[in-house]
Amino acid sequence: MTRRAATAMLCAGALSWASASQARDVAFVACPIVQDTSNVPCWLSEHGGEVYYLGIQSDVSAAFNPPSLGHLALVEGTVSEGERICGGLVLEPVKVSIMPALSPECDELRMVQPGLELPFEPPRPPGPSSGRLAFAPPPPAPPPTPPFEAKTFEIFFPFEGTVDFKTPDALQAVLAYARAVGEVRLQVRAQRAAVRLSDGQVIAEREGIAAVRAREIGRMFAALGEGIAQVEVASSDVPQLGDWRQRKVEITVTPCDEAGRPGC
Repeated sequence: MTRRAATAMLCAGALSWASASQARDVAFVACPIVQDTSNVPCWLSEHGGEVYYLGIQSDVSAAFNPPSLGHLALVEGTVSEGERICGGLVLEPVKVSIMPALSPECDELRMVQPGLELPFEPPRPPGPSSGRLAFAPPPPAPPPTPPFEAKTFEIFFPFEGTVDFKTPDALQAVLAYARAVGEVRLQVRAQRAAVRLSDGQVIAEREGIAAVRAREIGRMFAALGEGIAQVEVASSDVPQLGDWRQRKVEITVTPCDEAGRPGC
């Protein structure tokens, strides 16, 4: 085999691998579907003639945030090579965003079907929790230790999402670092995002969403007062094309000693 032929084969293999890897990532907007089972319901969605499994119905302690009937959902995920669950290809990891507009056509509830069972035991039975959450909270992170330098944290959001019930938990690491430092300046920067769907269409979050996120996060820290000498808020309304990682607020914690006083 000539060197040129070998190089061509390697390039072809690399392109084939890249195409296969990219094909495993999907992003689409579609109605969510509730598929009932003998224990807890699971959430599905259909796109391009395929059924995708998103997750099970659980409670607020679960990492998976389910969609909602009556609304379209933006689904972003990677197709897993494991067995199907509830008849759908498994997306893992997966991010599901509830689209704000009402979509009354998204109302499909499928009854229990023979053979469509969860291949695992759900963390808790269906119905009210009776005070017990499905998942225990993660163990607390070790306390921050010196030397303390400027450090940036990222907080992520669903598409068109703002502060919600999960945001306070996401901010705990920021607060722990700020309190360990003593007196700090916070710089809150938010950005608006856009995502390219699997069909090539690009959808962008609404104008002004970045400013709303920055303002809400800034207010949460400003209300704490003690130890936070200054909170600066900024945002960009230019849509950043990418996946869910572009829907974020960056929070930079700068020790006042490093910021160089006056007024920190």
